[in-house]
Amino acid sequence: MILEKFKLDGKIALVTGGNRGIGQFYALALAQAGADIITVSYESDFSETEKLISQTGRKFNSYVCDFSNREDLYKFIKNVKSDFARVDMLVNNAGTILRKPIAEHPDEYWDKVIEINLTSQFILTREFGRDMVERGYGKVVFIASLLSFQGGILVPGYAASKGGIKQLTMAFANEWASKGVTVNAIAPGYIATDNTKPLREDPVRNKAILDRIPAGRWGTPEDLMGTVVFLCSDASNYLNGTVVTVDGGWMGR
Repeated sequence: MILEKFKLDGKIALVTGGNRGIGQFYALALAQAGADIITVSYESDFSETEKLISQTGRKFNSYVCDFSNREDLYKFIKNVKSDFARVDMLVNNAGTILRKPIAEHPDEYWDKVIEINLTSQFILTREFGRDMVERGYGKVVFIASLLSFQGGILVPGYAASKGGIKQLTMAFANEWASKGVTVNAIAPGYIATDNTKPLREDPVRNKAILDRIPAGRWGTPEDLMGTVVFLCSDASNYLNGTVVTVDGGWMGR
């Protein structure tokens, strides 16, 4: 019977940034568990993701939105609410990272990263979460980072935004846990994606990272699929305000 709690049949999941990388695997995992998928990206070609989701037998809908543009964000929210009676699960995956030494880090980098990684996620959660609270049910999953706990190098905006995501997770959970809406976060470790390609191609940084990971390898997007299903399912109904690290043991070192 416990496996029944992990099923997402009949549910609708909105996965932001679900068109490639980790986000695509979050969307695929939720579809494999039974959910219909809505995704949004700044890219307009969703053909690969649509094919993956369609192969699971679930419905797929996509939108284009630039989360660095506040007006565009609100338009996207309005369109989704017009097209769908409800969103049961929100996975706040969309994000960006811009690297430059902190003394040279321009305002433009800071503003863009904070807008996409933190502000837009607050707005999305407030707007879709409000409806979840009214219905008395919902699942919100933020995507935090190891830099929710550490400062990082060359990425002050990213580190600040992910620290903020950790706090937002707890803030929303404090107000909504009693209303049937769980709010938690996943903090992926060092995962082999486009965002981490510069690190993997730097022999010094790559070795330093691998030397600290007890599992001895970079993670893959597949390593995160089970966690997102758990946090979006009824198996996690008593989990609130928690950041789940999926990091090969990094944070325990």
